[in-house]
Amino acid sequence: MKDLKYLFDQNAKWSDKMKTLDEHFFDKLVDQQTPEYLWIGCSDSRVPANEIVGLLPGELFVHRNVANVVIHTDFNCLSVLQYAIEILKVKHVIICGHYGCGGVKAALDSKPYGLIDNWLHGIKNIYKRNQHKLESLKTEQEKLDKMCELNVIQQMHNICYTSIVQDAWHRGQSLSIHGWIYDIKDGVLKNLGVTVDGPDQIAPIYRLTDEDDE
Repeated sequence: MKDLKYLFDQNAKWSDKMKTLDEHFFDKLVDQQTPEYLWIGCSDSRVPANEIVGLLPGELFVHRNVANVVIHTDFNCLSVLQYAIEILKVKHVIICGHYGCGGVKAALDSKPYGLIDNWLHGIKNIYKRNQHKLESLKTEQEKLDKMCELNVIQQMHNICYTSIVQDAWHRGQSLSIHGWIYDIKDGVLKNLGVTVDGPDQIAPIYRLTDEDDE
């Protein structure tokens, strides 16, 4: 059985490199993590969160899953969101998708993939709501690209609808939710221009009333 020695060798080289750059690097990491950002992204191995934005360990809190989906019954994602906002006091939550996302592509396909079909069901709903707009696009690639963007925007709104985020806003906590997308072809991030930083920017039906206002 292969023991993956190569990965341990790589780890040793990385550790030595970081200590060469800053002899106190790991000492500072042990003390406390104080990231200002929570990154919710896709599990795709081609999208390494820290490297994309040039941040070191300790500067970016990360949650990843297939197709960067935020589901209100996913206690894994919600626990990360709550910890980041209430304990770490992050100021920015970034939902970042990427063009060519295999999860989004699978959701657009009628081929069965197994258990993951249930996970991707919400993306099919996004397609259904935007079907007319998507079918007006000329190529399948354009359709996939647009779906990747629409998925980011929907998941960003799903984050805003959580009691975790809205409670933070009611407390007066500075918190912005951003929707970005990454292009694997050139390594460039794109801001989709849909940042939300308060409940007044979401539809009234999704707003939760502050108990103090009742």
